[in-house]
Amino acid sequence: METTNPKSEPTIMKLKPIEATPESFKEFGQVIESSPDGEKFGPNDAQLDLSKGIPRFYIMNLQSRTLKFSTITHHASVTQCLGSIGGNVWYLGVAKPSLVDSEEVKKDKGKTAAVESRFGHFYVPQAIDDVHVFRISGPKFIKLNVGTWHAGPLFKADAMDFYNLELSDTNEDDNTLVLKSAPQARLRREASEAMGSAHQRAEAKRFTRCERLRTHSPEA
Repeated sequence: METTNPKSEPTIMKLKPIEATPESFKEFGQVIESSPDGEKFGPNDAQLDLSKGIPRFYIMNLQSRTLKFSTITHHASVTQCLGSIGGNVWYLGVAKPSLVDSEEVKKDKGKTAAVESRFGHFYVPQAIDDVHVFRISGPKFIKLNVGTWHAGPLFKADAMDFYNLELSDTNEDDNTLVLKSAPQARLRREASEAMGSAHQRAEAKRFTRCERLRTHSPEA
């Protein structure tokens, strides 16, 4: 890890990706895998909240989303579903929701650490150490809980297509972005070779994040 200098420049943070499973991802949302045709709706299906607007389901083409990020965002009004078309490997940085009810903020009378977003809701800025990176592969998709912080999708290919379920105005009216205050932090990937009986290559990707964040606003 690189250390900060007296001018408090960003520190390079490295993370090893976690394989996304229903158990490993449960604090951030759901991992939805295939199920038999005709199976009744249950807790393993995506538990959606699309009640605050018009749902938008579309194919999203992303290009040059390499394995680095310096911003993270959340949506306070909707769950979001993301999945790669073709089941190719991709990565997502996440942190648990930190939304705060406006009534709680009023009761605390400024004592809370919550800040108001430019969309009017309140949240507690997420600590850098609370960000995790997940690896998603195969025929599955991710459902993010309301307010889950996320960065990505990220991938090694030049471009990938993803299906995306959110609201029609999510990008414009519900996209609270937080970013670093110093020059762009890098997210680095390191690969190591695991020597076994089959001499298979094991991935060991590490991600970096900046140490200091600030709230994104129209004035920023």
